[in-house]
Amino acid sequence: MRQSLIAAGMFLLTGGMVGCGTSSTQEKEDLIVVDVSKDYPKKELILQDLFDVEYIPLETTDEFVTLGWLQAIGKDVMIIRNMWAVDGDIFIYDRKGKAIRHINRKGQGNEEYAATSGVYLDDEKGEIFVGNRADGSVLVYDLYGNFKRRFKFNGDGFADFSAFYSLYDFDNEHFIVQDSNSGRTFNFTTKEEDLEPRNLFQLISKQDGSVSKEIEIPFEKKVSQVLFDEKGIGMVNNPCIVPYGDRWLLTEPSCDTVYTYSPADGLKPFIVRTPSIQSMSPEIFLFPGVVTDRYCFMQTVKKELNLAMMDTYYRLMRTDLVYDRETKEVSEYVLYNDDFTKEVPIANLVDEIFDLTVFNNDEIAFTWRINTPELVEAYQEGHLKGKLKEIAAGMHEEDNPVIMVAKYKR
Repeated sequence: MRQSLIAAGMFLLTGGMVGCGTSSTQEKEDLIVVDVSKDYPKKELILQDLFDVEYIPLETTDEFVTLGWLQAIGKDVMIIRNMWAVDGDIFIYDRKGKAIRHINRKGQGNEEYAATSGVYLDDEKGEIFVGNRADGSVLVYDLYGNFKRRFKFNGDGFADFSAFYSLYDFDNEHFIVQDSNSGRTFNFTTKEEDLEPRNLFQLISKQDGSVSKEIEIPFEKKVSQVLFDEKGIGMVNNPCIVPYGDRWLLTEPSCDTVYTYSPADGLKPFIVRTPSIQSMSPEIFLFPGVVTDRYCFMQTVKKELNLAMMDTYYRLMRTDLVYDRETKEVSEYVLYNDDFTKEVPIANLVDEIFDLTVFNNDEIAFTWRINTPELVEAYQEGHLKGKLKEIAAGMHEEDNPVIMVAKYKR
């Protein structure tokens, strides 16, 4: 099966999850201020200058053929699925890329799912949570695929599992979740939008789906993240929850402040954007991504169609920014992988469906899926070096992808 990069459907819901943010964050307390209306100077960065890079080729067998959408990395395992929801395949690999187990519980029974809307790992308990798109339920299995329990999430704005864009392992008993309907869904016929002024973030019980806590972030009014244009419809898709060491970065798009959140400290301002989102037309939203001791990577999304991207998941104008904590400067950036001898940029470190998973924990900053045909072509043209060249030398176009793991330098 050719490992082609599939353009996502406009309103496809992602289901990626990373491990629980349990590390101690080396946080610099200076508040980051970004004027989203400004044009910033360009800056080139080299991946290997910022991170230690590991490449993990996913083993390919007759049973293990996957497009390689990384869902989670635990202490010993990686959870992988395909880009489509209907096949039901869940692949478990070890941390070196060796195939361990192929799980598929697709079906119509009480212990089965019809189609997956996300696969999530509780590493401590050895449980995987599978969202069932058919009825909004969540099925829980062990790492061998044995059924454990089934439940539905309960709470305003969470009538079904597809209401979740981001679901993260908060602690032993809870997920932290984002309501993906809020400000982002609409009726195709009437164009009526979901602009109810409810809280975007909640803590949800892993046992029965009940709401344990709502996290209140103040805003004046809910701002629409949907653009209706005669040339098409565009929608903001960025995740509003980003793990950050032992806390979380929470972005309520209708608010001018990005907060960190932790059980110990509650909400603390992390980024302030200007001008106010409430006063902008068209609106420009700001979202954080990978964070290091020196850099905070961000992305602005403007409610304006990018006509060159109308056949992709990302139809709105996006600009990739980085804040340098030492110089206090904001720049547009391009990030290059030095293991390619020609300049091959990594798209961004905030939001790239199927390819990017942000971790920001005490080991891993992010992972990136390297598409096999592109890698093989680069090898054949002599554009690779180092470990990546060694891996590509033994690969064929039909092989599973390589997962690049960017780790914080020690």
